[in-house]
Amino acid sequence: MLQEIKNKLSDFDSISLAEMDSVKLMDRTDTKFVFRQEKLPFILEQLNTDYRILEINGSRISRYESLYFDTPSFKLYHEHQRGKLNRYKVRFRKYIDSELNFFEVKLKNNKGRTIKDRIKQSVVPNAIQDKAATLLAEKTNLHASDLEPKIWVNYSRITLVNKNSPERLTIDINLHFKNNDQVTHIDNLVIAEVKQSKSKASPFIKLMKQNHIIQGSISKYCYGIITLFDKIKHNNFKPKLVPIKKITHAITTSY
Repeated sequence: MLQEIKNKLSDFDSISLAEMDSVKLMDRTDTKFVFRQEKLPFILEQLNTDYRILEINGSRISRYESLYFDTPSFKLYHEHQRGKLNRYKVRFRKYIDSELNFFEVKLKNNKGRTIKDRIKQSVVPNAIQDKAATLLAEKTNLHASDLEPKIWVNYSRITLVNKNSPERLTIDINLHFKNNDQVTHIDNLVIAEVKQSKSKASPFIKLMKQNHIIQGSISKYCYGIITLFDKIKHNNFKPKLVPIKKITHAITTSY
């Protein structure tokens, strides 16, 4: 399957990391979809005339590793579970192939927009400190001492850029979650996300409608928390988990 996906990716025109500056979209709207990985080669085949693909050091699939932070009582998770707006995610992210690390604060505001602030880091530590702590205090009502590392969310990402409008499309595969006790691999799941400065016509969204793939997903952080922490409350997420459970088969291994 992976080789078939790579074959389809070779048909796209490429875009460099430097050229991606025009579509950073740090203030944006997000539209998510989930579907089975076996559908991905066909979907990619329909997109190569409308999108360019990010290529880094000859690779068109990039590896991401993100360490998420929350309070001991999972305050940030529970705010998301309750549907609270003006909520945050706090993480360190490693862009493996481009050898970049960032500390990132993401706000979902009461207008449904995602606003991201970030600063470069030389390494990914197990605590929020120095410039990262300053950014956290500037952008949220949280303090670095309130937060602790909870889980790693790792995956491989295909990044496509619309040739005709400011739109970025990310396609995530090979998802797995990790904490101090276990690692869980999620089989056969694709999480796709359209990121736009303003909601406009999107070739990808049009293709999803044509193939009867319904809009909707759950944040990877929240999905990981539910997966790795058995007793965590998640009643409000159950409708979003139904289509994912139909797609996936999880394999859990303990350390």
